[in-house]
Amino acid sequence: MSRPQCPRCQRPQSHCLCALIPHLPSHTRVLVLQHPSEAGHALNTARLAALGLQNAELKVGEVFTELAAWLSEPGYDACLLFPGPQAQALRPYAEGQRPKLLVVPDGTWRKARKLLHLNPLLAALPRVCLAQVAPSTYRLRKAPAADALSTLEAVTQALSVLEAPASFEALLKPFDALIDRQIAAMGESTYQRNHAR
Repeated sequence: MSRPQCPRCQRPQSHCLCALIPHLPSHTRVLVLQHPSEAGHALNTARLAALGLQNAELKVGEVFTELAAWLSEPGYDACLLFPGPQAQALRPYAEGQRPKLLVVPDGTWRKARKLLHLNPLLAALPRVCLAQVAPSTYRLRKAPAADALSTLEAVTQALSVLEAPASFEALLKPFDALIDRQIAAMGESTYQRNHAR
């Protein structure tokens, strides 16, 4: 029999994270496009990002038929947060600059690239990336590279650059608690054996 689940954060009721999830305003609009394989994952950081920001939305799928409408939302310049040779480093907004609609694919690198392949409008967006990446605190997933981040960490760092000096660190509170709880549940020796760097 499955444990009762919080309908909002989708964690077991006994481990609900809602009290730690902020409700932060941002000039930037965030649209997270999540590959279906991530939706049921216990460490669903994209969901935490969407819940923690007032101006964010999470869509789950592989082919997004309404993408054109989402990308043409008035008052925003759409761009894709995804590294690559053409990606421009994010900088703080200039005076009077229109805010960005930051589109963030969520999934493994392979699945994120598949989302771009299946949605040509997504692949055609101007790309942006982080000029400097603070180290990830995602201690439970093996990263393909030293500068790889979870979706929540990438969104937090991107907003902190764009909207400096505003801070979005509060977004990471439920994430840190989630990781601490997962490590406690598996036991320190199991964590050290399988995950410690």
